[in-house]
Amino acid sequence: MDVFDIMNNYAYEAVRLLTERKMKITTAESCTGGMIAQMITDISGASSVFDCGIVSYSNEIKHSLLGVSEETLKTYGAVSEETVREMVSGALKISGADIAVAVSGIAGPLSDNTQKPVGLIYIAVATDNNVHIKKLNNSFNVNIRENNRNSAANEALKLVCEILENKAV
Repeated sequence: MDVFDIMNNYAYEAVRLLTERKMKITTAESCTGGMIAQMITDISGASSVFDCGIVSYSNEIKHSLLGVSEETLKTYGAVSEETVREMVSGALKISGADIAVAVSGIAGPLSDNTQKPVGLIYIAVATDNNVHIKKLNNSFNVNIRENNRNSAANEALKLVCEILENKAV
């Protein structure tokens, strides 16, 4: 089974679990550029669980559309736990969904001109009551942009499934 099959399994499982629970999901993506939304909408029946996704590649859109504070962006940067926490909260607020996933990271191979390493990715998944954060450090993939993006999308959907199955800590 290749990486694409694994990701499709997580997307399929997420859609199945969301459908069973009559829940909606939304996305707020930066470095994945809409991959998570695409993976979800590749599954037949996704229209019953997915209304919208936001690709917020620039800090201006993170701030103006998702409500990430300028102070957060200035202090912690776009690639930070604090930023994805605010992105995921903003996505929930805008969409009215039951669960949201947000991703921001440095896919590479070029850095973002900070001290943060290529392959550093933050994922947030939120419901009304909880925000779960996962940090990836794909340092083995410093020159392979697509692997970092696929890894982030895969891990994001995996975390969504774990939360929906009440297995996330």
